[in-house]
Amino acid sequence: MTRFHTRIEIAAPKARVWQVLTEEMPNDPKPFGILKLEGRIAQNGRIKLWSEVAPSRAFALTVTVCDAPTTMVWTGGMPLGLFTGTRRFEISETDLGCTFDMTEVFSGPLAGLIGRSMPDLTPSFVKFATTLKEKAETT
Repeated sequence: MTRFHTRIEIAAPKARVWQVLTEEMPNDPKPFGILKLEGRIAQNGRIKLWSEVAPSRAFALTVTVCDAPTTMVWTGGMPLGLFTGTRRFEISETDLGCTFDMTEVFSGPLAGLIGRSMPDLTPSFVKFATTLKEKAETT
């Protein structure tokens, strides 16, 4: 199983971070490391994402959890569970604002094989979180 994670403290309320994540990011995804995003970010919404990490490939994802303003999960992969990618966004309240966690886990029988050919997603995760922080803290 391959796993990537980033965490950042944001000096803004959870509701503001959620707004950036679900409304502003889809309308202007490039600063987040996403070249293009199509579809609807809502419970059971289907989205298609092109990232800087793999610009020629579109990732078809389903928003399997959309629990404002704390948790969102995007899931995609291959049929029959051969390979599944699950990206989880969590926003938790702190005394100074909130903490944003983003984790992606790749699982399934082909996860090891596919994971070995995958680049390190850590830099793109850090870029996403840093951009979210900057935009949420700037109102």
